Amino acid sequence: MNVLGISCYYHDAAACLVHDGEIVAAAEEERFTRKKHDNRFPRRAIDYCLTAGGITARQIDIVCFYEKPLLKLERILETGSRRPEESAELVSRQLAQTLHERLFIPDVLREVIGYRGRVVYTDHHLAHAASAYYPSGFSEAAILTVDGVGEKATTAQFSGRNGRITKLREIEYPHSLGLLYSTLTAFLGFKVNNDEYKVMGLASYGTVRHADKIRKLITVIPDGSFRLNLDYFSFMSDPNRMYADAMIELLGPPRLPGDSISGYHKDLAASLQAVVQETMVHLAGSLYDQCGRVENLCLAGGVGLNCVANSQLQKHTPFKRIFIQPAAGDGGCALGAALYASHALQCLPQEQRRHSSLYGPEYSNDEIRNFLQSRGAEFTVYDEDGICAATAKLIAENQIIGWFQGRMEFGPRALGNRSILANPRNPEMQDILNRRVKFREDFRPFAPAVPAERAAEYFEVIGESPFMLFTTTVVPAREREIPAVTHVDHTARVQTVSKADNPRFYHLIEHVDRLTGVPVVVNTSFNIRGEPIVCSMEDAYNCFLKTDIDYLVMGNCLVEKEF
Repeated sequence: MNVLGISCYYHDAAACLVHDGEIVAAAEEERFTRKKHDNRFPRRAIDYCLTAGGITARQIDIVCFYEKPLLKLERILETGSRRPEESAELVSRQLAQTLHERLFIPDVLREVIGYRGRVVYTDHHLAHAASAYYPSGFSEAAILTVDGVGEKATTAQFSGRNGRITKLREIEYPHSLGLLYSTLTAFLGFKVNNDEYKVMGLASYGTVRHADKIRKLITVIPDGSFRLNLDYFSFMSDPNRMYADAMIELLGPPRLPGDSISGYHKDLAASLQAVVQETMVHLAGSLYDQCGRVENLCLAGGVGLNCVANSQLQKHTPFKRIFIQPAAGDGGCALGAALYASHALQCLPQEQRRHSSLYGPEYSNDEIRNFLQSRGAEFTVYDEDGICAATAKLIAENQIIGWFQGRMEFGPRALGNRSILANPRNPEMQDILNRRVKFREDFRPFAPAVPAERAAEYFEVIGESPFMLFTTTVVPAREREIPAVTHVDHTARVQTVSKADNPRFYHLIEHVDRLTGVPVVVNTSFNIRGEPIVCSMEDAYNCFLKTDIDYLVMGNCLVEKEF
């Protein structure tokens, strides 16, 4: 059975094709349109998935949409009835979007891709839960989903057992941990649904001085749930501002975009991060008891991308194993919708296998060579070992590498296939990458990639971190060896690389180790500020030309920049 999952119309539109429970392909629409967080109907992502699966739209058996439009419509109307005058503009805008875009999915599918078959819908948070549980490989697991808002739920707790997902409890809008974080993101002068990770990075530069003020915004209840103090928020009624005047009275004047970042802003970010971490630990701890103390936790939803909070779950909850969906945001709901429909309709067993994030487009060496020749590029072709050895030598010499290999990653992290790589031993490399390559804020850190079996030599890791979704402390004696990936608070967002999961990336790091004695590389996403991660050969080549990336490695081809 071919099941197509789609998510769209809010942010991060995506598509996923599943055949008899196996993930065939998945990709975000933004990678093809080059519009960051593109929320439109994912036509190009669907086209890619069908091509990767070798099928046409007529061979799709079921399409599953990632939320229930009528349930969301009910929430919008309920919100409007509570504050009819204040929320009129917001409700009108949301109603128009919901009625036009979500209620006519079968019509859109028929008109855009020619699909006339069955369309089903799943709860938004159930799609999140499925996206984490089914790929986790756990037969039994507690499942926690936390984001801004789905239809009504903002947080949900589930139990997964033998391939079946059961909802235990949910917290409904407007009480939302994700919206709390987004509101403070806006208050600190950053862009909502885009820059929350900047606030997380900024928090490391601050001190937790204002946690008591942040706790006035949210109350954590002994059963692990929480409620927002709605006097401080205006997102329920104002489409242009998420925080109320009461928050300004409590926290002072908001930072405007482009203003300098003060010590107070850093401390506020640190205090927000601390309170969110506390709340996540309470939520997970209560779920542990509800699920009969099962030792596995699955996590999804946008808040699941907060790698600092994830590390607190490792340290301060009883769970022994935690799986976080690498596409934890709404894009990942396309995968969850497809997997849930496939398992629910076919009664498939839960598979115990390692999950990958490599579900995007790939290009053969012949295609790459033909492309580079068509662009008149100067390049050298190597064999499998030679390309890794040559690239490692350049990294050791402080050259910055655009690394374009195999299938594109699904989700916001580049994990060694659409990456920019550099030397972690160079203390100036963080500044060089931020200023000359990524064109982004100077406080933003970079992640280290390390062979899984060598990680404990450099990082105080707890288990594997293949998707770069946990932070950990750098071993103090190693900080001087890898200054470019050691954050100001002595931590790093580690990616552990296994030979089985990504053999070429693993061999590259082995070659770096032979040359430098350090089995670590800087790994950041292959893009610049404001653009999606590169998808195609042309995307990679264009990014290479317009930045200070020194060399481009595409497949077995090493491309030199002409000066």
